Amino acid sequence: MSRKIFIGTDSGATTSKIAAVWDNGEPVSTQLLQRPTDAQHGRDAVLAGWIAGIGEFLARHHLQWSQMQGVGLAIPGPYQRYGVLGKSPNLPADFSGWDVHKDFSAALAKAAGRELPLAFDNDGRCGGVAEARLACAGRKLSVLMLMPGSGLGTAFVDEKGLPLTGHTFTATETAHMAAPLHLFGLDGPPFPCGCGKNWGCIEPYTTISGLPLLLAEKLNKFPGHELAKSGAPIKEKVLSLRSRAQKGDALALEIFDFQSRALGFHVANLMMALDPGIVVIGGGLMDREATAPEFRERYLRIVRETALPYLWPVQRETLEIVPAVLGELSQAIGAALMALYQSRG
Repeated sequence: MSRKIFIGTDSGATTSKIAAVWDNGEPVSTQLLQRPTDAQHGRDAVLAGWIAGIGEFLARHHLQWSQMQGVGLAIPGPYQRYGVLGKSPNLPADFSGWDVHKDFSAALAKAAGRELPLAFDNDGRCGGVAEARLACAGRKLSVLMLMPGSGLGTAFVDEKGLPLTGHTFTATETAHMAAPLHLFGLDGPPFPCGCGKNWGCIEPYTTISGLPLLLAEKLNKFPGHELAKSGAPIKEKVLSLRSRAQKGDALALEIFDFQSRALGFHVANLMMALDPGIVVIGGGLMDREATAPEFRERYLRIVRETALPYLWPVQRETLEIVPAVLGELSQAIGAALMALYQSRG
């Protein structure tokens, strides 16, 4: 008898990724399959791409549509309601109001020749589901996952492996919580955030989005630095910081040390609210192919050391902060796990 599988589709604005898990939750493969989302060509093109990607994944792994028991879709918010997209800055304007759950369900039914259950959630929360399963290693613990990258994704996963979604499906949008700016040691007004809030969102202090401002701030201390004299575009300067830090560049190290301290304060805030058993840190700075072990260890150590003084005594004794391990696979695998967990009721 053929083994049952659950497919996960992680759809970003530019690329979509496909993964799957067996009915015991183990990944079918850790090889990344990704294809263009083709959002610029409209909704039908996106749906066709998802279906084609699933078909390609099945063929690559000698699987059949008949083995599929459910599908999960990870897709960025915001949402108008469950399964219906809101206005996104990274998708065409006419995608707002798209009942993607309804249309993807219909496309799946046509391809499979039968209806398939479809689970739907935010891509960051799906990533948290996948990483939580590995971090817990069979233990019944809740998990907080933070994913600093271009923005700051957050997920809180309960002891059953399910993410907190909230009444309006916007729970754990912690990137736009106010940062404790009085502890940051910076002069001037709060860094602006793309969300429009003016109270000092934590996101620009912990992610790529705020690096131009942070670089400008720190160059005041390093006026003779190569980047102070360079005429290169700011994006090029910012993207060079990670490699510079790993070569021991004092300016770059100070910037990432600042970001890790800022994230440590944020971890302390969220520990007060959520009291997770484990904290997982993901994002590009934890990418094992792009960063050295020493860089990752330094970053995580500073996060931990910053958070500890603000925790309750029992939390200080039990705090466990670990790096994410799935990388770009996490959201697709998490979507597949969401489909699996949904099938269990």
